Amino acid sequence: MATHSTIPKFPYTKESLHTVLRDRVNEYFTKNNIKQTGNVKLFLKASLLIFVFAILYIHLVVVQPVWYISIIECILMGGVIASIGFNVMHDGSHGSFSKKKWLNKIAANTISMLGANHFMWNMKHNMIHHTFTNIDGVDDDIEVGILMRMAPTQKHYKIHKFQHVYFWFLYTLLYIFWIFFSDYKKYFSRKIGDMPLKKMEVKDHIMFWLVKFYHFCLFVILPIYLLGWAKWLVGFLIVSLFAGFVLSIVFQLAHTVEQTDFPVVDTDSNKLPDEFAIHQIKTTANFATDNKLVSWLVGGLNFQIEHHLFPKISHVHYPAISNIIRSVCLEYKLQYIEYPTTRKAIAAHYRFLKHMGNPNTY
Repeated sequence: MATHSTIPKFPYTKESLHTVLRDRVNEYFTKNNIKQTGNVKLFLKASLLIFVFAILYIHLVVVQPVWYISIIECILMGGVIASIGFNVMHDGSHGSFSKKKWLNKIAANTISMLGANHFMWNMKHNMIHHTFTNIDGVDDDIEVGILMRMAPTQKHYKIHKFQHVYFWFLYTLLYIFWIFFSDYKKYFSRKIGDMPLKKMEVKDHIMFWLVKFYHFCLFVILPIYLLGWAKWLVGFLIVSLFAGFVLSIVFQLAHTVEQTDFPVVDTDSNKLPDEFAIHQIKTTANFATDNKLVSWLVGGLNFQIEHHLFPKISHVHYPAISNIIRSVCLEYKLQYIEYPTTRKAIAAHYRFLKHMGNPNTY
């Protein structure tokens, strides 16, 4: 694994591609008199997802349907947890859910409802991943430890030869790992990967422990009391493993597929090879952008190129601005990486993992 003692820098360019893109995208919103934040459809979807989450929880824990209905509802709940993360928390964290700050704060803090800590997520995702995408040693999203090799510069172990086989199971563990280990590791080590954690205020410490206490009470203690140990364990695993896989695969399809780039920082200048916008385009991929159901469920994260270039624009606008970004990529002779279906994107991720499992891949 590559490590960086200082934060990498993007090279200065006189004519910034990001400025060109921003001007053209802003022109679209001005011309059509549209706000860049979420709209009524997004607010209704957010309300629906949270309502379904609450109904499923009450029905599973209080009403306690027969086992085969419970299994179906646990799978649905796992999907709803992932979908709240994609649609509500994600836009809220980027300040694009609403033009009102207080609504963005509420949306962002739905991550607390799911048991994760917003402070850690904000630094890991918004500050590090969105800036230094696919940079080994900086981007914590491609640091999985010895079990997975997610970049050509990472050390190869014999087990990686089979990572394209066992990733299906490994990805299911993400949600459990995140809630019960990863947040705590960041909290106590004061680091995210090799990057130091910014100073936490007293309110951040209080919120961290309140969220963990709430989640443990609502998702562990109360269900065990009402359902019993065995029923709770089966249900909790179904919910968590399904949510984990959905969360993992959607984010992996965005950056770790065959055609995405893994830039290396120049050791002398500590600079990246490309300016910010070109870096984001080269390291990011879209998938199934014509599938409205996929777009609805994953909160537009299948339009990942648009999201990385304009994270403060709500995902409800990505289909419209994608045409602008495609045309600029064509104009500047940049590859706009896109897979027509989710299945083809997963296949590209599978081949990528198999390729990374080869010790001769550098």
